[in-house]
Amino acid sequence: MKIFLSSDHAGFELKEQIKSYLISVGQEVEDCGAEKYVETDDYPDTISPGITALTDYGIDKGVGIIFGGSGQGEAIIANRYKGIRAGLYYGGNLDIVRLMREHNNANVLSLGARMIHFDEAKAAVDMFLETNFTQEDRHVRRIAKIDLLKI
Repeated sequence: MKIFLSSDHAGFELKEQIKSYLISVGQEVEDCGAEKYVETDDYPDTISPGITALTDYGIDKGVGIIFGGSGQGEAIIANRYKGIRAGLYYGGNLDIVRLMREHNNANVLSLGARMIHFDEAKAAVDMFLETNFTQEDRHVRRIAKIDLLKI
C-alpha cells in the first residue's frame, strides 16, 4: 500500500517526522508537499496535491495522511474529493482511529500537529495502517449511501 503525505506549514515538521518513520519501517511513501516550511501557505493549496495524487493512484491501492495545525481544515478539503473518507485525530483515545477504519473505511488520516506530539501521531498512524475495514453489511451499506450523495 502506498502512502501519500501532504501538509501545510503547521503540520510540516510532524509530516517530516512521520515520513522518516514510515520510510524506516519499509513503507512506500510519496511526499506531495509542502516541500519546505512556508508560514504563509494556505492548506487548500498544500493538501490538495496529496489527495489528488491518492485519487489518481487509486483509493483502493493507497491511503493518505495529511497534517495541519488542528487537522480540521485539512480533513474538510480531503472530504471534498470523490471517494475520499478522511477522519481526524488530534489526540486522546486511539479507538477513534481504529473505528474510522473499521466502520467508515477511512482512506485518509488527518492529524492535528498542534494538538499531538510525534509519539501520539506515530501510534495513530500505526493504528490507521494496521486496521482494516470490517466489511460488515451495515458498514458497507452506509458507505454506499454516502457515495450516492450528490452534494
